[in-house]
Amino acid sequence: RPSNTMADVTACAGDVQEIPGYKTTKRIITEGTGPEIVEVSNVVTVHATGVVVQTGKKFWSTKDEGQQPFQYQAGVGGVITGWDQGCLGMALGEERLLVIPAEEGYGAKGFPAWGIPPGGTLEFTLECLEIKK
Repeated sequence: RPSNTMADVTACAGDVQEIPGYKTTKRIITEGTGPEIVEVSNVVTVHATGVVVQTGKKFWSTKDEGQQPFQYQAGVGGVITGWDQGCLGMALGEERLLVIPAEEGYGAKGFPAWGIPPGGTLEFTLECLEIKK
């Protein structure tokens, strides 16, 4: 079931949850402090770490030296589909793990420059730092 309220998010903490209409899954690692949650068109700032499931190789992290938190507009297609839909409903301070299949990530071609192979499944750990309505 979708997590649209803080109560729903809290009730499902730790469980792997499907995102209705998508193949990406989400699991809450650390519950957020709420009460605000990420909604479509919000400008969101996150820490993000991406790992290729097939190789276990980290390809990007905003926590690495010289990197900054990442800011984007949620739910409008500015990032890969699995992330775009997987971030919706996150509470401020929440840390969430997304498992994103290739068709909702970088697809059949992958992203060789980042070490993402063709058809690569991705794990993104997102930590919600700021939500601007």
